[in-house]
Amino acid sequence: MAVKLVERNIVTQHKRNRGFRPLPSKTKVCSYWLKGRCNRSPCRFLHAELPLQNASHRKVSASTLPEGHVASNTMKERDGLKLGDRLCRHWASGTCTKGDKCLFQHSWSLGEGFSLLATLERHEKGISGIGYPSGSDKLYSGGKDGVVRIWDCHTGQCSNKVDVGSEVGSIICKDQWVFIGLQNVVKAWNTQTAAAFDLKFTAGLVYCFAVKGDLLFAGCQNGHILVWRGSSPSSPPQLITSLEGHTSVVVSMVVGANRLYTGSLDGTIRVWDIDTLGCITSFKGHTDAVMSLICWDEYLLSGSLDRTIKVWGGSSPGARTLEVVYTHKEENGVLALNGVHDKERNPILLASCNDDTVHMYELPTFVERGGIFSNWEVGVVQVADACPIFFTGDGSGILKVWKVTGVLKGSVL
Repeated sequence: MAVKLVERNIVTQHKRNRGFRPLPSKTKVCSYWLKGRCNRSPCRFLHAELPLQNASHRKVSASTLPEGHVASNTMKERDGLKLGDRLCRHWASGTCTKGDKCLFQHSWSLGEGFSLLATLERHEKGISGIGYPSGSDKLYSGGKDGVVRIWDCHTGQCSNKVDVGSEVGSIICKDQWVFIGLQNVVKAWNTQTAAAFDLKFTAGLVYCFAVKGDLLFAGCQNGHILVWRGSSPSSPPQLITSLEGHTSVVVSMVVGANRLYTGSLDGTIRVWDIDTLGCITSFKGHTDAVMSLICWDEYLLSGSLDRTIKVWGGSSPGARTLEVVYTHKEENGVLALNGVHDKERNPILLASCNDDTVHMYELPTFVERGGIFSNWEVGVVQVADACPIFFTGDGSGILKVWKVTGVLKGSVL
């Protein structure tokens, strides 16, 4: 059967635009004009900023503001106007002339307890994988440009670039191993022995990974989940089986306890037994693609393009079935989830959405603690295991390093 080619960025953009209703002529700013690239004359959109002189007498919403501004759920009071915090696109491009009088956000983040530590040299295309081996002084990032960059954590500089020949779909690190998912191949690099292996197959692009013990799981473009078993640092992992059941691309997976949870563009979540590698159950609580899965405490959290984050729990420990115990609604589709702890060790959920923002929620209350703004969708949010930092990679190829409250010594990252 021919593999149906489905690119994540195309699917995401389609979902992002679905249901969009253009504003009437001359009530919306031309986004091409804002970038200096509009060549239409006449153009049915405004070639000027929207007037704000009567803003205090009307409701301000995302649809009444220039298209180039990003909305967040957090509200603030400024100059008598109550505005949802929005990134000033002119400030982001270095062209805002309003200074303190600008009504929009002049910062890449909002909230306390974290800060931007470093912005690293960009990939030529969007970032699709970030890996930080535990105990290593190297950071790995892969992009749709077919390049894996290796960063020196002491200097923040790119120490090496490896052309892997095709788009990178995902990266995961386990102990001394770095696994890079490509089209019909997984590259396995051992950072201690310098051994390198190509694990070949015919299942399309690898979009996600998970590791449990000596098992490596890879979610593939054809809907299959490939499973390898490692033997020694000097020999390549061996392919032992392919798990089938999803009817579309597998884009998310996570291991919790002795189970593997997988999410797909088909909108379902499947649960697999790690010991037997058999499917325990499957369920469909989302109406769109399940883009991200993480485990927190005894719960499973899933993020979807249907604009929800769902919290799943069992009726008892080890229960075969899961039920939705809470649904958090977003204004936009969810692309990636991950979690960190603040200085009081409270769990904080990082939720990237396709409005170019990353929201930060305290668990279990989902009280918003802050957020991160970007010029592009943040498709990857990766957390370092050994230190209080996390990484974001966006669709333009920019990799940023964020520091949770606390002093880091001895390295840039």
